[in-house]
Amino acid sequence: MKLGEMMEMNQLYSKGDIVYIIIRNPHAQSVANVQQAAVVENPDKMGELALFIHETYYPITDDLAIFTSEVEAEQTYQSIFGSPEEGEFYG
Repeated sequence: MKLGEMMEMNQLYSKGDIVYIIIRNPHAQSVANVQQAAVVENPDKMGELALFIHETYYPITDDLAIFTSEVEAEQTYQSIFGSPEEGEFYG
């Protein structure tokens, strides 16, 4: 990602925002779920923002599916992975 693109991504969010992401379990890639994350200052790159989740900082990039509402994140998750009730669960 180029510097200009990174600046654009950072302008979408403010430090202290609570967002929701669809994240895969790093130990079981077939498992994904919606998680709440906090937008914080990136401790490794001053002036950039990062997501803080599970005691880890993730740089904000266009590779992440970031949602401002849990409902929107859950709806997107279910459209991608299905739901256990429908018998189409892929997560």
